[in-house]
Amino acid sequence: MSRSGLAWGLLGVAAFSFTVPFTRVAVESMSPLFIGSGRAVIATVLAAAALFITRQHLPRGIQWFRLAIVASGVVVGFPLLTSFALTTASASHSAMVIALLPAATAVMAAHRGKERPPLPFWIMAFVGTLVAVAFASIQGGGSIRLEWADLLLFGAVMAAAIGYAEGGLLAREMGSWQTVSWALILASPLMVTLTTIAIVYQPPTGTPTQWAAFAYLGVVSMFLGFFAWYRGLAIGPMAQVSQVQLTQPVLSILWAALILREQLTWQTIIGGLAVILCAGIAVRTRLNGSPLTRAAASNEAPADVSRSTVGP
Repeated sequence: MSRSGLAWGLLGVAAFSFTVPFTRVAVESMSPLFIGSGRAVIATVLAAAALFITRQHLPRGIQWFRLAIVASGVVVGFPLLTSFALTTASASHSAMVIALLPAATAVMAAHRGKERPPLPFWIMAFVGTLVAVAFASIQGGGSIRLEWADLLLFGAVMAAAIGYAEGGLLAREMGSWQTVSWALILASPLMVTLTTIAIVYQPPTGTPTQWAAFAYLGVVSMFLGFFAWYRGLAIGPMAQVSQVQLTQPVLSILWAALILREQLTWQTIIGGLAVILCAGIAVRTRLNGSPLTRAAASNEAPADVSRSTVGP
C-alpha cells in the first residue's frame, strides 16, 4: 500500500471523525434543522466557487438523476437525520451505530455495482446489524424497543450508504470532488429553503464554540474532508485505503470523551468494538473474497466502489 495514499486516507477519516461530536456541540443551542441544512448551504458556496474557478462541465443526461440519489443520501438524508438524532443521543452512542456505515455501503455497492461477495460477507453484515441494534437497545436503558434517535441513526446510515454507493460509481465518470460538488448544487434549492425556514422558526444563537463547530460541519465535514479522502483513494490501492474508515468511530468516541466529557463505559467500549469488528470482517471479506470471487470481480470492473465507504 502506498504510504502517501494511506496518509491522505487517514487525514480524510480524521476530518470526518469530528462530525458527530461537533454536531452534538452545535445542537445544544441551534435547531437540528438549521444545522442539518445550513451546513450544506455553506458547503454549496464553496462547491460553486470550486466548480466555477476550475470551469467544470455540466453533468449530462442521466447523471443528473444519479446526482439526485447522491444528494438525497449525503447532502439531505445523513446530515438532517444525524442532527435530529443528536439532540437526544450521545456522541459516543451515535458513533457506534454509525460504525455500521462501511458494511452498509458495501451491501449497497454490491447490489448497485453487481458485485458477487462471498457468503461470509453477507453473514457478517447481517450479524453486524444485529449487534448494532442490540447495542443501541441496551444503551437506551435495556428496553426492547429502540429509541427514536436510534431509528434516525439507522436511517442516516442507510441514506449515506445509498448515496455513497451511487457516488462511488458516478465518481468514475465525473471525478470525486466534482460529484460531491454537483450533488451540493443540485440540493441547494431545498437546503436553502429549509435553512430559511429554520432561521424564521428559531433564529440561531450560540456561543463562539458552537458557531465554530457549525462552521466545521459546513466547511470540513461537508466539503474539504472529501478532498483528502478521495485523494487517498486515488493514490490507492483503493481497496486497502478505504479500510482506514473503520477507525472513524473509535476516533469519534475519543473526541466525545475529550471535548464533550462523555463517560467511556465498558458497555460503550465492548459494544463499539463488536460493531467495528463485524463491520471490519464484512468489508475485508468483500475485498478479499475467494479466488473465484476475485477472478469474477476482475472481469467485471476495473474500478472499486469501495471509494464510497466514507462517513460525513
